[in-house]
Amino acid sequence: MSSQTTAPPTAPPADSLSLGELAARHGLTVSGARPPLGTYIAQLWSRRHFITAFATARLTAQYSQAKLGQVWQLMTPLLNATVYFFIFGILMDTAKHVPDFVPFLVTGVFVWTFTANSITAGTRAISGNIGLVRALHFPRAALPIGLALQQLQQLMFSMGALAVTLMCFGEFPKPSWLLAVPALALQAAFSTGLAMAVARLAARTPDIAQLTPFLLRTWMYVSGVMWSIPVVLKRMELPEAVVLALQCNPVAVYIDLVRFALIDSYTKAQLPPHVWALALGWAVLFGVGGFVYFWKAEEQYGRG
Repeated sequence: MSSQTTAPPTAPPADSLSLGELAARHGLTVSGARPPLGTYIAQLWSRRHFITAFATARLTAQYSQAKLGQVWQLMTPLLNATVYFFIFGILMDTAKHVPDFVPFLVTGVFVWTFTANSITAGTRAISGNIGLVRALHFPRAALPIGLALQQLQQLMFSMGALAVTLMCFGEFPKPSWLLAVPALALQAAFSTGLAMAVARLAARTPDIAQLTPFLLRTWMYVSGVMWSIPVVLKRMELPEAVVLALQCNPVAVYIDLVRFALIDSYTKAQLPPHVWALALGWAVLFGVGGFVYFWKAEEQYGRG
């Protein structure tokens, strides 16, 4: 009786495999492939020192060519507030309808500037650092997060100037000022998430960077930066949908909370219903949603 032996299976020849199958055979993976979300977050955390250093370096270099240097971090929002005071407070006589109009206006300008600058920076997060994106492998979310952190650092400088301005107009530190901390923390989460969403859109459609200033200007005018939303709602008969949109406007919500914390004449009666729930909801929706939206296009940045 003869015995038969089975020959071991042979691998198909290399010339019959597709490039993907050939790469898999040799353990190769796609360059810049999107990692799982948990891994991506861990990679970002491991680069937290880079993100902080990136933000600080950008902040330091921002006004390095100007003779007044970092003083412009404080002067820019103050000058904007001065212009708005002349236009809206004097020419349009808005001041007579709002108690403590100067603290009201300066607070609104500083808080609005934080979100507006974060979004503007987000439009340039990828295109403005394309050499870095193409040369190095790292989580691309580090760029919009670093730029948003830069704006948060600048806001901290601005809050010092805001405190001095408030004290010049009779608003002195008190325990309620501490409420500004959670309000600004929620605003930072909202602004960072929105900056990441805009960063993805602008990376694919660069024209968004040209459109953003016009959108931001419109958003500012409906956010109660220079005028009081409660006063307008009392004086005008507006459709309920418009009233709800004005009250739930995320930037207006954060401005309201900071004004409530810092200005005595801005009372609880001037806040929209469920204001802290709104602030938290916007922060979670855009903070988490913007991050996930940016992560889903991770492998597309810097290509083409």
